[in-house]
Formats: sequence, structure tokens, C-alpha cells
Amino acid sequence: MSLNPRLTAALCVALSLCALLAVPGNFPGLSGDARVTLAVFALATCAWIGTPIDDTYIALGAGLALTVTGVISSDTLFGTLGDSTVWLLICAFVLAAAVARTGLAGRAAAFLVGGARTVRQLTHLTTAALVVTAFAVPATSGRAALALPVFLALAKALADRKRLVVMLALLFPTVILLSAVATLIGAGAHLITVSVLWEATGERVGFTEWLLLGLPLAVASSHLAAEAVLLTTTRRADRAGPVHITAEEIQRHSDRPVTGPWTQAEKRCALLLATVVALWCSEPLHRVPPAVVALIGAVVAASPALGTVRLKDALRTVPWSLLLFMAATMAMGVALAESGAARWLVGGMPSGITPVLFLAVVIAVSTAAHLVLQSRSARSSVLVPLVVAAAVGAGVNPVAAALASTAAAGFCHTLPASAKPVTLFADLPGTPTYTPRDLLRLSAVLAPLTAALVLLFAVAVWPLLGVPVTR
Repeated sequence: MSLNPRLTAALCVALSLCALLAVPGNFPGLSGDARVTLAVFALATCAWIGTPIDDTYIALGAGLALTVTGVISSDTLFGTLGDSTVWLLICAFVLAAAVARTGLAGRAAAFLVGGARTVRQLTHLTTAALVVTAFAVPATSGRAALALPVFLALAKALADRKRLVVMLALLFPTVILLSAVATLIGAGAHLITVSVLWEATGERVGFTEWLLLGLPLAVASSHLAAEAVLLTTTRRADRAGPVHITAEEIQRHSDRPVTGPWTQAEKRCALLLATVVALWCSEPLHRVPPAVVALIGAVVAASPALGTVRLKDALRTVPWSLLLFMAATMAMGVALAESGAARWLVGGMPSGITPVLFLAVVIAVSTAAHLVLQSRSARSSVLVPLVVAAAVGAGVNPVAAALASTAAAGFCHTLPASAKPVTLFADLPGTPTYTPRDLLRLSAVLAPLTAALVLLFAVAVWPLLGVPVTR
């Protein structure tokens, strides 16, 4: 039985690194704990890249190895599951289940998309609607699943204009991925970034701070991407004709009413969601942690009297595998920071590098990382600890560097397998959708645009919002 060439290469690299680390004379100044941490880190990264083994299984194995060898304590490994960011994500999924049960998403789609009269209006109204879903549904795969029925309704209404359907098929996952940076709960990678920053620097980025920094970038990058999708997948003739999407056409693909009077359940759910988001955004005023606010909202959403979903049904929607992955990679981040391995890895960085050049390199590497590591959370687990350590050594603000890396890693559109939303919309039986060639054409335009936009925000916009480039 022959091995996959990619797996063979990954194993060769990992075993070579472990062999070098095992020789005491190599790498003087590197402690025993740091050697073990680097070996485990290298093996886990190569396994993520070159094997079909589940990412969570690899992360748990790495965390267990670090615990058994004494690099981290068992309290550190298991304590990550009790981190507030993990609870925030659990409760956010319960809230999302309540929203999905009521059908509010269909009403919002009918309201926004129904006002479009031109192709460009339809594109940007759809983009705006998808950006808003970042506040209601955590994780990009959940938002893609929620948005799929809306896309299918639009595809049926535009069945005689195939290129527009293909454009929308590409628009949905593109905006879902790029707009995730709007909120802390937009992707599991964000929670890993926040945890690494807290462990390595003692700086806590809360929901409000992330919203202030991420929402403008999400809006700008999403609408920029919408234009790129529109121009790379349609011709002028495709964009010339008028469009008119009726609520009745959207209703055919929804099992909940999208027009007419709101039900009591819809009113309660909308009020609850608005209250939770408002409390998250006003955290500096009332000082109630976002995880506590989310837990209150989840309890109300699943309550017998006021709720719209049963707790056991809502908990079935929680991606427990993702949560275990996050906890294990948080423990790996702690090991990298406390053992000194991260500092050693970036110790050979050339001196005199300017902050702008440093950020440009970080953003370029993070943008291209999806070609090697398909999991967004795995990319942040590998990159962010190194970026934070390197930023400290280069005199760059580690918060700015970590956020720039995480935002740039949101670009993962090159291949159908690069991200779950891209995979979901790439294969829809009976509906025209994009080809790998369409993705490559879009990526050639969108990758440099999004990287330049993230750099612009890191250098010119975020300093105005309280996150300077330098320490």
C-alpha cells in the first residue's frame, strides 16, 4: 500500500525535525520542555497538513502528549474547557438554534433582497444581509447552512440567468468567510486568538473591542469582495437586465412564513437577540462578561415559558468537536509560550525590520496558509502563537499583529476544499454553481485585495481605534 505523497513529505519533515531536536548538542539554549513542545507541535502541524485524520483527534493527542511529558499540567489541559470563550460559543449556538427555529432569517432575506431592482443592488443587499448574520449565528459553516435555502430560492427565481446564479453561488461563501471577522463569535479561530493573546501578553480582547476593530473591516472587505465576484463571474450583458425577487419565491423554500404578522415566538426571539447583542456591545458600561450575557440569553431562549427551542435540541447543534479542538489548541498555545519554544522559533528574525514590513509578511503568510492548512482554527493555532512572540521581539503591538493574522487567514477561497462554506456551495444538485476555475479566477483578484485591505486597517485604521502598530 503506497502512501500519499503529501503524507510522505509531511512525515519526513516532522521526523527530521524531531530527530534534530532529540540531539542534546543541537540548538543550545533550548530547554527540554521547549524541545518536547516543538516536537509535538511539528508532528501535530504535519498531521494536520498531510493526513486525513480528524483535526480534533490530532489536537487532543498533542495536548495529551504535552501533559504526559510534564510540559503542561493536567489542570491546564482540562481547564481550557472551562475558559469563558468556550462557554461564549456554546451559548451562542443555543441562541442561534432559537433563531433558526423561528424563521427570522427568511423574513430578513425577503425584506432585504426583495428591494433589489438591479443586479448590483441584489449583490450588495445580499452581502449586507450575510454580514448581519455574523451577529446571530456563530461559525461560518452554521451561517452557510442557514443561508443555503435563501440562495436556492434566489437560484430558482433567476433560473433563466445562469451566470447570475453562479455569481450568487460564489458570493454567499465568499462573504460568509470574509465577514466572520465582524464579531468575536464569528469563527473559532477568533477565540483561539483571544486566548493566545491573554496567555502570552495578559491583554484581553473582549467582544466590544473585537466588534469595534472587526466590523468595519468585515463590511469593507465583504462589499469589496462582492464587486470582485460580480466582475469576475458575469459579463456586462448579465448585469444589464433588471431583477425582481418576490417574497412568494423565497417562501417556496422556507417552512416558516416570510411575510405577514409576526408570531409571538418570533417577537420574543427577535427581542432576545437584540438585547443580547446590545449587552455585548455595551460591555464597557455594565461590565458583565460576554459569556455571562450569552448564558443568560441561552437560558431564556430554552426556557419553557419564554423560549423557542428545547435545550436538548439546541445543544445538539453545538459543534462539540470544534470546542474540544479549541481547548486542546489553547493548551498547545500555553505550552509554546511558557516553555520558551515560541520565543526561540522567532529568535532568528532579522533585526531592523520595520513594523509595516513585519505586518505585511504576517498578512501574506496568513493569507496563503489556507493552501497548506485547510482548518481555519488550525491555522490560528499554528500561526498566532508565533506571530505574537515575533511581534514582541520586533517591537510591534502583538494585538495588532494577532488580529491582522487572524483577519488575513479568513481568506480561504482558492480551492473547493479550502473551507466548508466553499465546499457546501460548490456541489448543489440541480443548481448551477461555480467551478474550480471560477474560484482560481476570483482568488487571483481577491487575495491581494483582501491582504492589502487588512494591512491598510492594521496600519491606518486600527491605530485610530486604540490599537497602535507599535508597543
